[in-house]
Amino acid sequence: MLAVLVPLTGYLIVDHYSKDVVPIPRFYIPERVDTVVKNGEVHYDTVFHTIRNFELTNQFGNKVSLEDLSGKVLLVDFFFTSCTSICPTLTSNMKKIQQAYVQNDTLLQLLSFSVDPVRDSAERLRSYANRMGINPDNWWLLTGDKKEIYDLARHEFFVSVTEGNGGPDDFIHTEKLVLIDKNGHIRGYYNGLDSNAIRQCANDIAVLHLEKEKNRPPFWKRLFSSSEK
Repeated sequence: MLAVLVPLTGYLIVDHYSKDVVPIPRFYIPERVDTVVKNGEVHYDTVFHTIRNFELTNQFGNKVSLEDLSGKVLLVDFFFTSCTSICPTLTSNMKKIQQAYVQNDTLLQLLSFSVDPVRDSAERLRSYANRMGINPDNWWLLTGDKKEIYDLARHEFFVSVTEGNGGPDDFIHTEKLVLIDKNGHIRGYYNGLDSNAIRQCANDIAVLHLEKEKNRPPFWKRLFSSSEK
């Protein structure tokens, strides 16, 4: 397991009593700046990219969508089952993160998109998952239309700077892991082959799970409110 993963209870305490102690993962991909007037004063609010909904097929042959994962932190990678270079290491490191949250698996969903979906059928993905010892409870291996997957990789998760049309000769191969918060915002990119980056990713997942919502009352108000019920 990841020895340096800070216990969730520690983050709970920090979440309750200080918002400045633990570094919060930054937001990625700003899209626009909105102007908001409050009490006669002009404020500028940066609006960041939100991952759009999609529907693909998981390793069990079920149609699944991003909407099915509302309220969860997501960790995403891109692989293919016949890859013998970086993919086994990516999968192994994703497993380490999954195992670090085995007692809290409802807060995290792992998504592995096949970049060779023509050959990677649901049956082939299921066989790969069994061979790699993947726990399917909160880990989907996804296949579907190649153009759709490549559009997601390039224009939703931003893991490739090259353009293509999703045709037979188009190919994306990346070592990046992408961390998505509960609201669909990109909050981190990590080298999936680097052990230090994997540790940082595991820690950032805990922070995002406990990150305060913009309109969430402070802890003492929530505590007082619950005591009155």
